[in-house]
Amino acid sequence: MTMAEDFSKNLIKEYKHWAIYAHHNQSYLGRCVVWCKRDNALDLADATLEEQAELFLVLSDLREATKKIFQPDWFNYSFLGNETRRLHGHFIPRYAKPKTFMDIVFEDKLYGHNYKTDHNFKTSPELLLAVRDKYREVLK
Repeated sequence: MTMAEDFSKNLIKEYKHWAIYAHHNQSYLGRCVVWCKRDNALDLADATLEEQAELFLVLSDLREATKKIFQPDWFNYSFLGNETRRLHGHFIPRYAKPKTFMDIVFEDKLYGHNYKTDHNFKTSPELLLAVRDKYREVLK
């Protein structure tokens, strides 16, 4: 099963080598997954030169869009591959103060430290689609 099959409804934007998806857990408002489209891509260090160059464009585009939409205070980038053995990265906006979006208050309790996904946070389909659509609007 591929990311595209699993999360196609969360797709924000496709590039030649990468695709951006809204992450299904929005405990960090604006969190996204940057997914390498090459089937046998496993490790960041094995990315081709073309994939590497495009990755920095993708991350820059995503960072600038996130600044416009959510005004975070910092960004974390995580390429772990522990659960999903496929080259992908997590883009995690970080917030020094609580942020309200769709009447939901998001609080980054670990700001200034490593992020940790809050698995108790329930992302409604409406919230996920709103985040996706905000990104689509800015990244078109």
